[in-house]
Amino acid sequence: MPIETRRSDDGQTLTIRVEGRFDFSTHQAFRDAYEHSDASINRYVIDLSDTTYLDSSALGMLLLLRDHAGGDSASISIENCNSDVRRILSISNFEQLFSIC
Repeated sequence: MPIETRRSDDGQTLTIRVEGRFDFSTHQAFRDAYEHSDASINRYVIDLSDTTYLDSSALGMLLLLRDHAGGDSASISIENCNSDVRRILSISNFEQLFSIC
């Protein structure tokens, strides 16, 4: 499955792992991953360790998640990016909006 979710033991962090291509084909699964979580989630981790490709629709999905999570006050980190994915995020100035590790 291209999108997997995992809640932390304390129930406050939702980790969303994207496998393979992060593009429009994962749009609905990505939205479902966070829209159906409960209000106790206050931090999101996007794990891109197994992501091979990211396009402009994926950037849009990350922005929709940011809006859902509270905009400027959102706590979202994007982790484990390969060099190609990190370059796309950097060119798009996403380090201004997200914590990228």
